This record gives sequence, structure tokens and C-alpha cells, in this order.
Amino acid sequence: MTEASEAAEAVVRAYREEWARVVGALTRRFGDLDVAEEAAAEAFATAVARWPADGVPSRPGAWLTTTATRKAVDRLRREGRRAEKQAAAWAELTGGPTEPVGAVDDDRLRLIFTCCHPALAPEARVALTLRLVGGLTVPEIARAFLVQETTMGQRITRAKTKIRQARIPYRVPSAADLPERVSGVLAVLFLVFNEGYLTSGPGTGPVRPDLTAEAIRLARLVRTLLPQDGEAAGLLALMLLVEARRPARVTAGGDLVTLDEQDRTAWDPGLIAEGHRLVRERLDSGVAPGRYQLLAAINAVHTSARDVRQTDWSQVVALYDQLVVLDPSPVVALNRAVAVAEVDGPQVALATVDRLEGALAGYHPFHATRAELLRRLGRDRAAREAYDRAVELAGNPAEAAALARRRDRLAP
Repeated sequence: MTEASEAAEAVVRAYREEWARVVGALTRRFGDLDVAEEAAAEAFATAVARWPADGVPSRPGAWLTTTATRKAVDRLRREGRRAEKQAAAWAELTGGPTEPVGAVDDDRLRLIFTCCHPALAPEARVALTLRLVGGLTVPEIARAFLVQETTMGQRITRAKTKIRQARIPYRVPSAADLPERVSGVLAVLFLVFNEGYLTSGPGTGPVRPDLTAEAIRLARLVRTLLPQDGEAAGLLALMLLVEARRPARVTAGGDLVTLDEQDRTAWDPGLIAEGHRLVRERLDSGVAPGRYQLLAAINAVHTSARDVRQTDWSQVVALYDQLVVLDPSPVVALNRAVAVAEVDGPQVALATVDRLEGALAGYHPFHATRAELLRRLGRDRAAREAYDRAVELAGNPAEAAALARRRDRLAP
């Protein structure tokens, strides 16, 4: 590998690892989201140009933060922005005093809590923080929300405008603020984790371990900050139990392996044990579980079975019955139908799935689930058509390939 290609890989790695930290640090320093995001983007563009020639710095994150800070200072000077911002910027550059970190001593997590301000609509909070913290592109976020790219772009723009016009402060939240904002924070972390678990766009691998690892790290911080919050514990448990299966989800050749075909001896026993412990703690608390706690419990059932045939599907259905009450979304109903097929048969499950077509026509797991049920019923022609639609809609090439392989096993 040439020095230039190594430098290019270093920039990509730094983007994945440092983007949110750089944006968070600049937001705290300058109090302006647009300034922070644009200066960070300029710093990474500078790295693309300079690192192949100058070499990768020994501390890439510090190099990017310093470069981005100087870019922000230059922009403020050019635009004649308020003197106090320039003074604060120069204080940062020269080692001046910084804002106290308050209850959240982590730039990325502070940025999430800041963007999850109650003045913003819930969907705007999640979209904005996915962009800033997860480094996801607008198309990736749009796919996560099942909306058009233009719609998502407008949503993010409106959120930034709201922040500017309402003068929402970029300040460290106090300990009293944390419970009010935690639901939005958990939603963001869940979507960041999901994007890492199965990337939604072309041009990437099937999984992004950097995103799942960062989501888990931040979830641990939230759990530490709010040890009595059941949903914070539930989300952490859910992430751990799903992440535990990652070593068996992708072959050496990059092919995805479905849950029923995975080598369960490759699952991470340490993560499973920790996830199970958190699930048991929540069950022992006697408090009615929330959405993430129920999802964690479902995954605890799956990871308790040493073989897919030993899965307690009746318990999975019972947990989904509770989840549907809290979250009566078509996606939850679809996932419940998968478990129902194991208990009551594919015909019963198919009747439920078919009723969801209006809501999930553009959602590839809907067509993949329907295809599998049709296959089990011996309706191969209809199953092939459903697989074709699932392959067409799947954004991840590895997942599309896995669906195509299942389709090609059908009788001609």
C-alpha cells in the first residue's frame, strides 16, 4: 500500500472516529452549529489534501480540532461576526479558559444532549444529531426514517434555522436537564447503532463496527449518568446483545449470514453475559418495561438458545405483544409476525404481513419477510417476486446479495 493510499485511509478512519468530537468541541467553543460543522468539513478537506504529502500526524484528532478551530476563526473574521466569539476563539487557541463541562464530560455526548433540546421537534432532534454525531449523510438518514432525501434535507435545515432564530443556547445541560432529554438521546443512539449494525447505503461494507462501538460507548455514559433510568439500561443491553452476534453475521468474503444460519459458538459470550445481566436487573426492578427493555428481552431470548430450534418463540411473541402496546408501529407488527410464523405457522403470519403492505411498501424487510413466508407455503413464484422487490429496495449491497441468494434457491 502506498503512502498516499495509507493517508487516504487515515482520513476516512479519522472522519469516522473524530467527526462528532470535532463538531462537538467547536460547537461548545463558538456556540454556532453552522460555523462548527462547516469548519470541521473544511478541516477534513484540508487533511485530504495535506496528509498524503505531509504524512499522517501523530495525533489526528488534535490536528483536526486545531485546524477546524483556525478555519472557524478565519470565517468569523471574514464575516465580521460578534467580537466575543472571536475573543472566545482566540482564548481557545492560546490556551485560555474553557467552559466548564458540567454534568456531561464528553464532547460528543454533550452535543447529542444539546441537539435534543425540547424546543426542537422530536424528529428534528434525531435527524440533526444523526448528522452531527453519527456523521451520517442526508441520504442515509432519510433511509433510516423511510422518507425522501429532499424531505430529510429540509428537516435538518429547519432544525438549524430554529436553533438560530430561537437562540437556543449551546450550553452543557445541567444534571436536572438530563431526564427531560434522555428519550431523544436514546433514540439517536439507537439509530446510530442500527446504521452501524447494517449500513443503509452503497459504497460501504455490510457493517460499520466504528458506529456500533461509538453508540455503545455513549450508551454506557448515559447509563452512568442516569443509573435509575430503565430505558437507558435497556438500550445498552439491546446493543450489547446485538453486537455480540456480529462476529457470526459476516463471512470472511463479506457475505451476510442470517440469524438462523449463524455459528453461535462465534458469538461474544462476555457481551451476552453483560446484556443478560442488565435485562435481569430490569425484570427484578418490578417496574413496567419500556420499548428498549422489551427489545433487549427479545434479544436475550434469542441469545439464550444454543440452536435456533431451541428458541422459545412463544416467549418472543409474548414480548412482542407487550411491545405492540407501547409502539403500535407497522415495523413492530412485521417483526412480531416473524415470531408468530414459528408459533402459529406461516399462513397466519402472512395474513398479518399482507395487511401491512400499505404502510411498508417501500420497506425492503417487508418484502423479504413476505417472500420467506411464501416460500414456506410452497408459493415459489410469488416468493420470487417478493424477493425481487426486496433486492431492489435494499440499500446495502451485502444484504441485497444475501436476499438474491435466498431467491435463487427457489425452484425455477
